[in-house]
Amino acid sequence: MPWKDHYTRKAQKEKFPARSVYKLQEIQKKNNLIKKRNKVLDLGCSPGSWLLYAAELVGNKGAVVGVDLKPVSIELPAHVRVCAGDVFSDELVQSLGKGFHVVISDMAPATTGNKHADAARSFELCQAALSIAKEVLIPGGSFVCKIFQGEDFKTFSDSVRALFKKHKIFKPQSSRKASKEIYIIGIGKK
Repeated sequence: MPWKDHYTRKAQKEKFPARSVYKLQEIQKKNNLIKKRNKVLDLGCSPGSWLLYAAELVGNKGAVVGVDLKPVSIELPAHVRVCAGDVFSDELVQSLGKGFHVVISDMAPATTGNKHADAARSFELCQAALSIAKEVLIPGGSFVCKIFQGEDFKTFSDSVRALFKKHKIFKPQSSRKASKEIYIIGIGKK
């Protein structure tokens, strides 16, 4: 039985499939990136907590598109669509279309326990997410991406800084203390 903390119990009570929703809530509270009627792309969307929260924020006149290798088994509102896809696939961007206001990514590699290997694999996922964001975001759009801290952290952070007018690094309180994850936020795509 996985360790249950306050956020895990709260997520169950509020009908979210995972505690990760509170990380996005903290990011949203601080930065107000997702607005009514926005079109949001959620990369690595399974099990669906970020999808549900983003759907709430954009309202039914907005749209949320999720992409993951794993299926999403929860019931989703009508303005949310999920497609099975690999962020490393060249065809993915064509199938998604453009015009997104916000791209969010909570993707993480299957961890090996080797912190250098895990950080390197996290960096590759982040590079793929940023590459997709570059293609699908509208000018002025925003980007949120989880990365594991490692030797490529600064490289990725600089890549985000180069593409956006504002750039922030954020560690949500709802992240587990031992976690090496941190979020890089790009605001105002150039």
